[in-house]
Amino acid sequence: MITITTTITTATTMLADAALHRLLAWTSPSYPVGSFTYSHGLETAVEDGRITTAAHVTAYVEAVLARGGGWIDAVLFVHAYRAAHDDAAFDALSELAAAFRGSSETALESRQQGGSFLSVTRKAWPHPALDAFAARNGDHPMAHATVMALACAVHAIPLEPALHGWLHATAANLVSAGVRLVPLGQTDGQLALAALSHAIPAIAEKALVTPLEDLGTAAPDLELASLSHETLYTRLFRS
Repeated sequence: MITITTTITTATTMLADAALHRLLAWTSPSYPVGSFTYSHGLETAVEDGRITTAAHVTAYVEAVLARGGGWIDAVLFVHAYRAAHDDAAFDALSELAAAFRGSSETALESRQQGGSFLSVTRKAWPHPALDAFAARNGDHPMAHATVMALACAVHAIPLEPALHGWLHATAANLVSAGVRLVPLGQTDGQLALAALSHAIPAIAEKALVTPLEDLGTAAPDLELASLSHETLYTRLFRS
C-alpha cells in the first residue's frame, strides 16, 4: 500500500511539473511568436508625449488588460479553454476572437502571433487536438488567445494559472515595449510589472465569470492610439 501511494503521488507531481514547464515556455518572451514587435498603440502614446514615465506605462498597460484588447483576450481565453473539447463551439469562438479587434494593426498583432504559436507548438509540444484544429481552420485567421487556450486545455494546464500566465505575458510584453520606447530603466520596468501584478488577479477573477454577451471594450483612447499608429512617419513596432 505504501508503494502504491508513493507511485501515485510521484506521478501527480510529475504531471504538475510538466504542465508548469509548458506554461512557462509558452508565456516566455523567447517563445518565437514575434510578440516583441508589437506595442498595442503604446508607441503612438509615447510619440504624442502622453507616456513619459513608468507610472504612465503602468496605467496604459492596466487599461489594455482591464478595459481594452487585453480584456477581450482574457474573456475569450476563458471561454475557448472551456470549449476546447467541443470542436464546433471552439471554432465559433476562434472566429469571433479573430474578428474582435478595433484596428487592422491590433488584428495583425493577434492573428500573426496566433498562427506562429500554433505552428511552433504543434512541432515542439504536439497534440492531436492542435493538428485537428489546424486542419479545420485552414488559412482562416486565428487569435493568439484562443489558440493558446486550446493548447493549455489539451495539455492539462489548469485554467486559472493559464489565464494568469496569459495576462502576465501580455503585461510583460507591453512594459518591455515601454522600457524601449520612453525609454525607461530596467528597474522602472520591474516596478511597473510589480504594480500590474496587483491588478491582474482581479482582472482574471472577473474574466472567469464574464459571459460572452457582456464582452466589450471601454478604452477609446487605446483604440485611437492604435489607429493613429498606422500613419506614424517612423515606427519601431508593428502596432
